[in-house]
Amino acid sequence: MTQHKRRFAERFWNAVLLAVLLPFIVPFGLIAVILFLTHRIVLYILVWLIWLSKGKDLLVVYSDSPIWHDYMVAEILPLVEKRAIVLNWSERGKWPRWSLRAHVFRHFGSRREFNPLIVLFRPLRRAKVFRFWLPFKDWKRGYREPVERLREELLSAL
Repeated sequence: MTQHKRRFAERFWNAVLLAVLLPFIVPFGLIAVILFLTHRIVLYILVWLIWLSKGKDLLVVYSDSPIWHDYMVAEILPLVEKRAIVLNWSERGKWPRWSLRAHVFRHFGSRREFNPLIVLFRPLRRAKVFRFWLPFKDWKRGYREPVERLREELLSAL
């Protein structure tokens, strides 16, 4: 069989397989999207009802990293501590597995640039996420302006 015929046969069987599996893939994908959105809506409702009613509209996550720990403790936490739920990533082994705060962090922090992180919740609006990880990479190299710019953005959002 020539190379051209092999490629055609391979594409043909891939198309047949896709045609057979598509009626199963689409409904499962739709169910996954619906479950994700439902989960997100329930988290928002819980945060709005439980946290906002107690005057807590921020989730702050940081760690004991020598790069940002002192800055977060001296410059950020004093500004927000009265209205913040605070998590220390370095102590995540002590977090209760089913706590709302840890669950909200896992959902809104996702798996990228999640430490340090601040999530601002506002009633009936999407959360605003401030990711400090990349600016602190620049900080580590002596370029402090991105961290200060993000801090100012946070302050203006508050």
